[in-house]
Amino acid sequence: MLKELLLLENLTDDADFPPIITLNDDAEEGDVTYPDVLPILALKNTVLYPGVVLPITIGRDKSIKAVREAYNDSRLIAVLSQRDLDNENPTQNDLFSIGTVAKIIKMIKMPDGSTTAILHGKIRCSLNSIEQYDPFLRGILEMIEDQKDPNSLEFDAIISSIRDKSAKIIELSPQIPSEAAAMLANMNNPSFLINFIASNLNLNVAEKQEMLEMTVLSERGKRVLKHLDAQLQLVELRSKIENKVRSDIEKQQRDYFLNQQLKTIQEELGESPQQAEVNELAQRAQSKKWPNATKEQFFKELNKVKRMNPQVAEYSVTLNYLEMLLDLPWHTFTKDNFDLRRVRKVLDKDHYGLEEVKERIIEHLAVLKLKGDMKAPIVCLVGPPGVGKTSLGKSVARALKRNFVRMSLGGLHDESEIRGHRKTYIGAMPGRIIKSLKKAGSSNPVFILDEIDKIGKDFRGDPSSALLEVLDPEQNETFYDNYLELEYDLSKVMFIATANSLSTVQPALLDRMEIIQISGYSTEEKVRIALKHLIPQQRTEHGLKSPQISLTKSVVEKIIQDYTRESGVRSLNRRIAGVMRHAAKQIAMDEVSKVNVKKEDLTEILGPSKFSKDKYLKLKTPGVAVGLAWTQVGGDVLYIEASLSKGKGKLTLTGNLGEVMKESATTALSYLKSHAEEIGVDHTLFEEYDLHVHVPEGAIPKDGPSAGITMLTAMTSAFMKKPVRPYLAMTGEITLRGQVLPVGGIKEKVLAAKRSGMKTIMLCAENEKNVSQIPEDFIKDISFVYVDKMQDVLETAIA
Repeated sequence: MLKELLLLENLTDDADFPPIITLNDDAEEGDVTYPDVLPILALKNTVLYPGVVLPITIGRDKSIKAVREAYNDSRLIAVLSQRDLDNENPTQNDLFSIGTVAKIIKMIKMPDGSTTAILHGKIRCSLNSIEQYDPFLRGILEMIEDQKDPNSLEFDAIISSIRDKSAKIIELSPQIPSEAAAMLANMNNPSFLINFIASNLNLNVAEKQEMLEMTVLSERGKRVLKHLDAQLQLVELRSKIENKVRSDIEKQQRDYFLNQQLKTIQEELGESPQQAEVNELAQRAQSKKWPNATKEQFFKELNKVKRMNPQVAEYSVTLNYLEMLLDLPWHTFTKDNFDLRRVRKVLDKDHYGLEEVKERIIEHLAVLKLKGDMKAPIVCLVGPPGVGKTSLGKSVARALKRNFVRMSLGGLHDESEIRGHRKTYIGAMPGRIIKSLKKAGSSNPVFILDEIDKIGKDFRGDPSSALLEVLDPEQNETFYDNYLELEYDLSKVMFIATANSLSTVQPALLDRMEIIQISGYSTEEKVRIALKHLIPQQRTEHGLKSPQISLTKSVVEKIIQDYTRESGVRSLNRRIAGVMRHAAKQIAMDEVSKVNVKKEDLTEILGPSKFSKDKYLKLKTPGVAVGLAWTQVGGDVLYIEASLSKGKGKLTLTGNLGEVMKESATTALSYLKSHAEEIGVDHTLFEEYDLHVHVPEGAIPKDGPSAGITMLTAMTSAFMKKPVRPYLAMTGEITLRGQVLPVGGIKEKVLAAKRSGMKTIMLCAENEKNVSQIPEDFIKDISFVYVDKMQDVLETAIA
């Protein structure tokens, strides 16, 4: 409250900083006559009262000139406070009309170049007008005498209360010297006492100015007393807080002590932010739609947090828990779109093909439309990369008008990522299932579980086992998250999982999902996808308009055949982007206004062809056969080479082959030896020559039984020195008895053969049913040969 206690008496013109003694100059002031016109000093952040000595640092040129003029003349100057502190050139309207005439006791030139003037307030004055603005302010003034209150008894009581409260504040404020109480008691002039206390109160300029403008001294004293009361209450409360907590703290707990003080003060004033936060949570809970068990748990925790100290660690943990309960969409559902024709139209617009998936979504909506309620299907889309599994989820959400959320499971190896952590752990949080639902904002979104086949497993648990509850339609309506410690209904969520292979997915998890196989695209499908989706998308992304670039169907086919070898369309999309960049560069450099891409231009744009159909097809070399393989990225063509060299019948296998594939090679050789006479191979060759079987691209691991008939064909071709029929690909497993067994991945293998330019495909007779499921448009240029025995294979394959 008190910034300083500077009590002055017997001030002379030549005095430096005066001694601290009592001021008593009532007699003097009544006999002094003050000029009506004086220079004006505008104060920015304080108010000068009569009788008070105030050092002022002066920076503005006009103010320095006004002080010097007054100092060289009568040493009297009018001091008025500004209304706007930021105004550097105030006018009459910018100044308060009531101020104080002051005497300049001393002017001091400071080391930093500024000027400090010591002012002694003399009498209040009123500014009638300003007669001069330059080089400094000079105004016409009218002096105002303080009016004494006739009720001297009441006035005496006010002065006495001011003394007592001031003394009490000095006593409770350790920053104020104890000698100040004695000095305060020696102030005999009531007017000076009121003005001095008012000047040193911690108030803003407007409040101090309001007290200066009070003409009746007793009214000013009452106002000072009111502010002293407030100040005393604050000081007493602070002292009470200090006494309350001092015994419980140590030096290193200083920060805690300050926070506790602030908390206690805010509680006394009814302004606790923690309480406001808790009240806001309670208000939000009133309108929340949620299960009764959740509601009971929320209010139980809310009552606990109300009694909790905000400084303890559990307070923030519980508060975060309550906010999570409020943010979750317990009974919030979006309305499904039951216009089945529109749903089909949206799905067809976004994705070409994928008929089985689209049909399953339509069937689910049809049942939901008729029944009104149904557990959402849990579908697993399995297929090579780039065929649109993940993007299909967004399309389904858009078609159904549901919210969409995606959760990537690739590399996930902690069970807590699914079920969440218990609240007792530091940094606990709910699992990603619950957090994703919070993000979705509804309890029936389309939820993509991406790359479910790439979940890890280590000492922290098995996330795939935790997913068993999530993906079980009979259990997921009571999904339990460790953080929530409550059951959450996931039965309305439409889960769509994606995977490249099912071999790494545990059987129990597979059993809970409806598996839909998505095979790779044929060249015809890729052409349609490129013309309908990829080219318009890339054209927009590269700032091109439809008339500015032309890509014909034949050009797209050449890009697919010569620059890509994939089941999906990701690589194709990148190649088309390369063509668009080339066109954008030409148009941006004003070389052309329209780009017509031709087949012969592709070498310049994309470089030389990266793949060739005729790699092995036209070679008439004995011992080379073409097989078909299934990989995680779709079907692929497998070339198998066999060669003979002088030796003792040794079999050598190279090409990074797996155990199953090595066993197929051994089985093929054993069959060939046992049926050499029937096949037409000389027995002595097996003892006089070593056999070397190699599968090119040795850096890539290869395994599986489906290359059995291909290996036997290559070996037979090498021993008979006859080439294999050109443009022929084959796949199938063999036995020692010469039987051909069926294999999987037929559609992917057939499409891979077509991409590579094969004209004939040899399969096990039992695989004919798989071929019938492939659209006729995809296989119209391919002939199929179905066999049951190895003898049939060799008769067809060896020319």
